[in-house]
Amino acid sequence: MTELEQIKQDYVTQWGALGSQWGINRTMAMIHAHLLVSPTALTTDDLMEALSISRGNANTNLRELVSWGLIRSVVMRGERKDYYEAEKDVWKIFCIVARERKRRETEPASMVLQDCISRSKSIKSAEGKELHKQLTSLNEFVSLANNIMEKVSTKGDSTIIPKILKVLN
Repeated sequence: MTELEQIKQDYVTQWGALGSQWGINRTMAMIHAHLLVSPTALTTDDLMEALSISRGNANTNLRELVSWGLIRSVVMRGERKDYYEAEKDVWKIFCIVARERKRRETEPASMVLQDCISRSKSIKSAEGKELHKQLTSLNEFVSLANNIMEKVSTKGDSTIIPKILKVLN
């Protein structure tokens, strides 16, 4: 294995481990990582071979990555196979992930919190009032997070927000 291949393999493996820590399937993260560093679009067979995964596993995760908008299917002239390539713009990737995390995680959490707040409002015991206060506080935080993610994810072409984030670093 060449040094270049080893570096790519190390990166793909680490990205897969990070993905599972962020709540993303390890194989999904590894496919995304492999496509991110690939200079050309790849087929399902290419990914299966590179990552030693089954066709079913590859297809399931490719569909999920396409639904997120992190990869896209590419038509190659004269080819019958599906090819895939990743979005390579890091800021766009960040915006896509922020949008999807908001949609899949924080919005449903906010809906549950709002329901619990509504139901706990009429409880007059000290414990009920404390629960209502804590749930309200949590929902205010989740709502703030949702608003921030909404602003960030809709500014995919923004040049100001990435600069602000760099300053914060």
